[in-house]
Amino acid sequence: QVQLVESGGGLVQAGGSLRLSCAASGTIFSINTMGWYRQAPGKQRELVATINSDSSTNYADSVKGRFTISRVNAKNTVALQMNSLKPEDTGVYYCHADLWTVVGGTDYWGQGTQVTVSS
Repeated sequence: QVQLVESGGGLVQAGGSLRLSCAASGTIFSINTMGWYRQAPGKQRELVATINSDSSTNYADSVKGRFTISRVNAKNTVALQMNSLKPEDTGVYYCHADLWTVVGGTDYWGQGTQVTVSS
């Protein structure tokens, strides 16, 4: 059974920083893409950033220049460094992984971690 476990959320003032981490565990053959998504109250879940196994990255326009995604392939971990946080960054942040297991390719989600940015 594969699990994604996130950590690092919390409450921060505008302009501050937070670092989110996510670790994938279980019988995993390989991980293609890992990423972070967020959902604000009353809004749909949206992409924040993704990173492929070759370390190529993709960011939402709203976070470019402020957030940095990274991963350690050998440890099946992904992190999101969030700087210059804004109140509109508030939401539940979900880790996502597109990976291969004994049953084939599928994707998994973490349980989510709350990020609250006060003005």
